[in-house]
Amino acid sequence: MPRSLATGIVHLGCGSFHRAHQALVTQHAIDADRDPRWGIAAVAMSRPSVVNALRAQDNLYTTLLHDGGKVNAEVVGTITEAVHAPSDRVGVARRIADPGVRIVTLTVTASGYCISPATGRLDADCDPVQHDLHCRTRPSTSIGMLVGGLDVVRRRGGAPPVVISCDNMTANGRQLRRAVIDFASLRDQRLADWIDRNVQFPSSVVDRIVQPATAADSAVARNWLGGIEDLSPVSAEPFLTWTIEDFEGERPRWELGGARFVADVTDYELAKLRLLNGTHMLLAYLGALDGHGTIAEASADPALGALARQFMLREQGTTLTLPDTELHRTVDDLMVRFRNPAIRHDMTRVGRNGSDKMIPRVVDAMAENIRAGRPTPGAALLIAAWIRWFDASRAPGAVMELVDPKADTLDELSAIADPHRRAGAFLHRTDIFGTLPEPERVHREVGDALAELARDGVGAAVRRRLLPEFERSNG
Repeated sequence: MPRSLATGIVHLGCGSFHRAHQALVTQHAIDADRDPRWGIAAVAMSRPSVVNALRAQDNLYTTLLHDGGKVNAEVVGTITEAVHAPSDRVGVARRIADPGVRIVTLTVTASGYCISPATGRLDADCDPVQHDLHCRTRPSTSIGMLVGGLDVVRRRGGAPPVVISCDNMTANGRQLRRAVIDFASLRDQRLADWIDRNVQFPSSVVDRIVQPATAADSAVARNWLGGIEDLSPVSAEPFLTWTIEDFEGERPRWELGGARFVADVTDYELAKLRLLNGTHMLLAYLGALDGHGTIAEASADPALGALARQFMLREQGTTLTLPDTELHRTVDDLMVRFRNPAIRHDMTRVGRNGSDKMIPRVVDAMAENIRAGRPTPGAALLIAAWIRWFDASRAPGAVMELVDPKADTLDELSAIADPHRRAGAFLHRTDIFGTLPEPERVHREVGDALAELARDGVGAAVRRRLLPEFERSNG
């Protein structure tokens, strides 16, 4: 790593994921080619705690990679400045507009894009967007900050940075581009037109399981650092991928740090959403109902592990363009990742916001399979398990928490006693499930699964759906 770095990247969303992923890939790229132009100004969008911790230790932190009982540690030094957006006097927009900044990256979660699920466009009426439209000098959203920075670039006559979404959304670059242009058009149509013509928004697909650092992680970092206390370590699995739609312009040689550049990320995006994320949902909802606390515990259960493998190979995987050998290798790798006991991927964290995740991660593949005449037992059981967990989370004295943005609008559905009618009422929510083909079949299968979960429990419901070769495989 060069002794000093110039800031060439602004990153919005200085959470653990960014620091265990993009910042680390950037460090490895700089280590490989010694180009000092790619330091990162990391912007925390809300809480100041991570900024305070980083500033107290010269923006350095430790990344801990857990592989079973083995831990590999590395100090990361690519962050040149930690910024707390709400209290920042210089302004994030002016940092984005700095001529030395060639790239802006984001990890702000799907909600940070202020996109309406109903329209796929900017939700112009939501309070944060309205705030940013009326308070241009102190924007609170990533979209407002981006538009503010790009406006400064335009007025100066400079070349705009490339803007890369690293959030777990379908076509994240296109969605971000649309939201930015929608916002800009509400401020100044000329600005919107300039962004449309001049700014690149490549999509990207990121993959690494990152977990909250624990006291044990802090102790490991302290021991590894020879007694120095790291106030903000990050903890993750060893596996990492970053697939980026190729773009024009200067950039770090991220490929030297493990990233790959491709013409179209769609296949990689679908594989991740359907194999990793969709199967995470299957394991989370069924595993929680069966008393498991983490994904590792659930995937190590013989029946659940076998169903997860069957779900990936016979349902989710059939909708992908992966060659058969690559699909099997990917599934094998995922089962190893799921079963890593050092990754404490708890069910409430994986299972939250399920209503926003159903369509891209489960329902789209389910619909493709139904249209192709293929069975969908795993998807139907997954949906039933989500409904049953939701019901349990809303019951008096509930011990199973399920956070969901649509929870209040679903309460009355949980009161429906008959499982088939209850399943039908949930499935009629097109904002959650879209419009599925053969709806009577889907309603019947989900209703049957819901009744079985209540009557016989998870184990019996899972085993009834296992094909013989997967039952023998033991996951």
